[in-house]
Amino acid sequence: MKLSRAWMKLSPELLPFADAASETLPLPRLLRLSLFQVSVGMVAVLLIGTLNRVMIVELGVPTWLVAVMVSLPVVFAPFRALIGFRSDQYKSVLGWRRVPYIWFGSVWIFGGLAMMPFALIILSGDTFAPPIVGQMAAGLSFLIVGAGMHTVQTAGLALATDLSPVEQQPRVVALLSVALLLGMLLSALAFGALLANFSQLRLIQVIQGAAVVAIALNLVALWKQEVRNPAATRPDRERPALRQAWEELRRSDKWVRRLTATGLGSFAFSMQDVLLEPYGGQILGLSVSQTTLLTAGFALGGIIGFIQAARRITAGGDAHRVAAMGALCGAAAFAGVLAAAPLGSGALFALCTAAIGYGGGLFLHATLTACMRAAPVAQIGLALGSWGAVQATAAGSAVACGGVVRDMVSGLAMQGALGEALAGPVTGYALVYLLEIVLLFATIAVIGPLVRPLGGALQPDDVRIGLAGPRGAS
Repeated sequence: MKLSRAWMKLSPELLPFADAASETLPLPRLLRLSLFQVSVGMVAVLLIGTLNRVMIVELGVPTWLVAVMVSLPVVFAPFRALIGFRSDQYKSVLGWRRVPYIWFGSVWIFGGLAMMPFALIILSGDTFAPPIVGQMAAGLSFLIVGAGMHTVQTAGLALATDLSPVEQQPRVVALLSVALLLGMLLSALAFGALLANFSQLRLIQVIQGAAVVAIALNLVALWKQEVRNPAATRPDRERPALRQAWEELRRSDKWVRRLTATGLGSFAFSMQDVLLEPYGGQILGLSVSQTTLLTAGFALGGIIGFIQAARRITAGGDAHRVAAMGALCGAAAFAGVLAAAPLGSGALFALCTAAIGYGGGLFLHATLTACMRAAPVAQIGLALGSWGAVQATAAGSAVACGGVVRDMVSGLAMQGALGEALAGPVTGYALVYLLEIVLLFATIAVIGPLVRPLGGALQPDDVRIGLAGPRGAS
C-alpha cells in the first residue's frame, strides 16, 4: 500500500502516458485497448521478420517468392478506407459499430496463422503435391492474415477516437503507436528465443501459439470498450453510399491534400526499410551485431518522435507543422546517412538512423492526429481508414521500389555504365537516399497550405469533437 501511495504521488510527467487518460477513457481501460496494437505488432514481426528469414534459410524457399509472400498483406491496405466506412455505417441490432470488425479481423488473423505453418511446409517442397499448391496455400494464408491486421487496426483506431476526448487524442495516438513498437520489439525477442533450435514442429508451435496470443489480446482489448447504441446501428437507418460519403469528406477540409502529404511522406520514409542494414554492412563494414542494433536505434527514435509530437500538439501546436518538422528532420538525417559513406563514420550512420526514426515518428503521429481531429463525427472510420490505406500502401510500395532502384542502379554502376566516378556499390544506395530527400521536400511543399499561421492557435471554443478548428483553418 505504501508503494502504491508513493507511486500515485509521482508527477504525471514522470509516468509515461499517464496524461493520456480521461474521464471517458481511464488509463487502465486505455492500456487494455492498446493491446490490439501489440497483437498487430507481433503478427507484423512474425510475417516480415521471422518467417522472412525462416522461409529463405531453413525452408529453402526462393527469395523472390518470399518477397511476394511478405508483400501480399499490403494488397489489402487500400481496403482500409472501405473497412472504416463500413464500421461507421454498420447495421446491427446489438448497437456495436467497431467491435464486430475487430472481432472478425481477429478471427481472420487466427485462421490465417493456423493454416500458415502447414502451407509453408508444403511450399518448402516437403510434399508430393505440385509446387503451385504450396504457393497458393502460403499466399492465401498471408493474404488472410494481412486482411485481419488491417481490419483490426482500422477499427481499433476508430474505436480509440470514439472513446477519447479531442484534446487527449494526440496522447492516445502516441500511446497506441508506442504499443505497436513494443509489441514488435518484445515479440521479436520471443520468436528469436523460441526458434533458436529450429525444427518444423517448433515452427508450427510458434506460429499457432502466436495465433492464440493474437486473438486473446484482441478479445481482452475490446472487452466492454464500446458502449452499445442500437439507435445508431438500427437496420432501417438511412446510410450514404461510399462515394457520397467520400465526396462529403473530401469537400469538408482539404482531405486530398492531407492524404497526398501522408502518402508522399510515408513513401519517402519507407524506401530505406530494407536498405539501412545492408548499407551499414556493405558500405561501412559494420558487423552483423552492429547493424542489428540499428533497428533498436530506429525504434527508439520513433518512440521519442511519437512522444514529442504528442507533447507539441497537446500544448497547442499545429499537427501539420509538426508533420513538416518531421519531414525536414528526415531529410537532414538522410543527408547524414549519405555523408557517412565518404567519411567512413559508423557513429554518424547510427545517429542518423535514429534521427530517421525520430522524424518518421513525428510525421506519422502528426498526420494521423490531424486526420483524427479533422474527421466529422459520423465519418471517423472512413477518415482513419483513408489515412491507413494511403499510409500502408505507400509504405509497402516504397519498400519494393527502394530495393528495385538500388539493385538496378548498383548493377549499372558496377558494370561501368554510369562512368568511372560512380563505379561502386554505394551508388545505388545513394540514389535511393537522394530520392527520399527530394520526396520529403515535396511533402513539406504539399503540407505548407495546411499549416496554421503562427499565432493562430485554436481557442477552447473552437475545439469541437471531430474537428480541428474552423473550416479551412487546418
